[in-house]
Amino acid sequence: MPVKGWIEVDERYCKGCELCISECPQNVLALDLDHLTPKGYHPVMLKMEGCTGCGICAIMCPEAALTVYREVPQKAAQAVQPSGG
Repeated sequence: MPVKGWIEVDERYCKGCELCISECPQNVLALDLDHLTPKGYHPVMLKMEGCTGCGICAIMCPEAALTVYREVPQKAAQAVQPSGG
Protein backbone atom coordinates (compact mmCIF):
# COMPACT_ATOMS: atom_id res chain seq x y z
CA MET A 1 0.00 0.00 0.00
CA PRO A 2 1.59 3.31 -1.05
CA VAL A 3 2.15 6.04 1.52
CA LYS A 4 -0.36 8.88 1.27
CA GLY A 5 0.50 12.50 1.82
CA TRP A 6 -1.09 15.91 1.46
CA ILE A 7 -0.16 19.55 1.64
CA GLU A 8 -1.52 22.65 3.28
CA VAL A 9 -0.86 25.97 1.57
CA ASP A 10 -0.50 29.16 3.58
CA GLU A 11 -2.07 31.61 1.15
CA ARG A 12 -0.47 34.55 2.94
CA TYR A 13 2.87 33.44 1.48
CA CYS A 14 2.20 31.46 -1.74
CA LYS A 15 3.02 33.59 -4.79
CA GLY A 16 2.28 30.96 -7.43
CA CYS A 17 5.92 30.78 -8.54
CA GLU A 18 5.46 27.10 -9.59
CA LEU A 19 8.82 25.92 -8.21
CA CYS A 20 7.04 23.30 -6.13
CA ILE A 21 5.03 22.18 -9.17
CA SER A 22 8.08 21.72 -11.36
CA GLU A 23 9.94 19.68 -8.72
CA CYS A 24 7.11 17.39 -7.57
CA PRO A 25 8.20 13.83 -8.47
CA GLN A 26 4.58 12.63 -8.42
CA ASN A 27 3.33 15.48 -10.65
CA VAL A 28 0.28 16.06 -8.45
CA LEU A 29 0.51 19.84 -7.94
CA ALA A 30 -0.99 22.63 -10.04
CA LEU A 31 -2.00 26.25 -9.68
CA ASP A 32 -5.59 26.80 -8.61
CA LEU A 33 -6.69 29.00 -11.50
CA ASP A 34 -10.18 29.39 -10.01
CA HIS A 35 -8.92 31.03 -6.83
CA LEU A 36 -6.80 34.06 -5.89
CA THR A 37 -4.95 34.65 -2.64
CA PRO A 38 -5.48 37.93 -0.76
CA LYS A 39 -2.37 39.24 -2.57
CA GLY A 40 -3.78 38.32 -5.99
CA TYR A 41 -1.80 35.15 -6.79
CA HIS A 42 -3.09 31.77 -7.91
CA PRO A 43 -2.01 29.40 -5.11
CA VAL A 44 -0.74 25.87 -5.55
CA MET A 45 -3.06 22.94 -4.85
CA LEU A 46 -3.15 19.15 -5.11
CA LYS A 47 -4.68 18.42 -8.51
CA MET A 48 -5.07 14.68 -7.92
CA GLU A 49 -4.33 11.88 -5.49
CA GLY A 50 -0.85 10.43 -5.47
CA CYS A 51 1.04 12.69 -3.08
CA THR A 52 3.48 10.61 -1.02
CA GLY A 53 4.38 13.36 1.43
CA CYS A 54 8.00 13.40 0.29
CA GLY A 55 8.37 17.10 1.19
CA ILE A 56 10.30 18.19 -1.89
CA CYS A 57 7.70 20.86 -2.65
CA ALA A 58 8.11 22.41 0.80
CA ILE A 59 11.89 22.36 0.49
CA MET A 60 11.73 24.12 -2.89
CA CYS A 61 9.26 26.80 -1.76
CA PRO A 62 11.19 30.07 -1.30
CA GLU A 63 8.36 31.51 0.79
CA ALA A 64 7.88 28.48 3.13
CA ALA A 65 4.20 28.48 2.17
CA LEU A 66 3.76 24.70 2.18
CA THR A 67 3.34 22.25 5.01
CA VAL A 68 3.55 18.58 4.04
CA TYR A 69 1.83 15.77 5.91
CA ARG A 70 2.37 12.05 5.57
CA GLU A 71 0.00 9.31 6.67
CA VAL A 72 1.50 6.87 9.16
CA PRO A 73 1.31 3.35 7.71
CA GLN A 74 -0.83 0.93 9.77
CA LYS A 75 2.09 -1.35 10.77
CA ALA A 76 4.19 1.58 11.96
CA ALA A 77 1.27 3.05 13.92
CA GLN A 78 0.74 -0.26 15.73
CA ALA A 79 4.45 -0.57 16.54
CA VAL A 80 4.59 2.79 18.36
CA GLN A 81 1.47 2.31 20.49
CA PRO A 82 2.43 1.94 24.16
CA SER A 83 1.56 -1.36 25.73
CA GLY A 84 -0.67 -1.37 28.76
CA GLY A 85 0.64 -2.66 32.04
